[in-house]
Amino acid sequence: QDALRVLETVARHSAGVTVTELARRTGLGPERLTALLLMLRREGYVEQITDGAYVTGDTLRRLTSAHDRERALRDKLQQTLDRLRDSVGAAVYMSRYVDGEVRVTQYAAGPATPAVNEWVDFRCSAHATAVGKSLLTQLDHNGRRDHLARHKMARLTSRTITSDKLLLSRLESQPPTVPVLDLQEYAVGTVCAAVPITAGSSVGCLALSLPVADAHRLKQAADTLNRSAAPVLLSLTL
Repeated sequence: QDALRVLETVARHSAGVTVTELARRTGLGPERLTALLLMLRREGYVEQITDGAYVTGDTLRRLTSAHDRERALRDKLQQTLDRLRDSVGAAVYMSRYVDGEVRVTQYAAGPATPAVNEWVDFRCSAHATAVGKSLLTQLDHNGRRDHLARHKMARLTSRTITSDKLLLSRLESQPPTVPVLDLQEYAVGTVCAAVPITAGSSVGCLALSLPVADAHRLKQAADTLNRSAAPVLLSLTL
């Protein structure tokens, strides 16, 4: 990943490294490198010192420290989710597939961006949620079949897919770069979108939810979420 290459290069130069040297060592073009440095500075992974060179930032030092790394990671992810909530104007969620189950590990919501009412346990409704379907697309065929065999595909709304054959076909054909949607399949009155966040062997996704009255904003919000996934992925990779 380009961002990791930049961070590794900065970390190797404790006294600082210039943009020219970063470009030479990473092989990245000016436009791509500038965009990455802006994101890394915003997220606190790098800092720019008085002579214009870049050094490691506080976020990177905390996440790569053995002391309380888990808390630092949770705090950083929460800050990122809060910022994403404000930028997309929707509740946002970080989810993982752990021990064969769907888990929403963190989320950011507020009075103007309410979270989904979990009226059916998310672990039992992967077939109907954007989060669940995004996680299932990242499993192999046998992994998907195993999950569906353990969780009955109940009809939650009139739009819920209850045919495992149809669902598996849609999961197989889902392009990895296109957000997965839930158009009132889990709950009437709510639409959702999710994008994959895969770090190593870990399976995860970033998702958002909107009231159906704001469904016209779903595609644009999902595209913004997709473009903004890099800081989340970076936190999980370090």
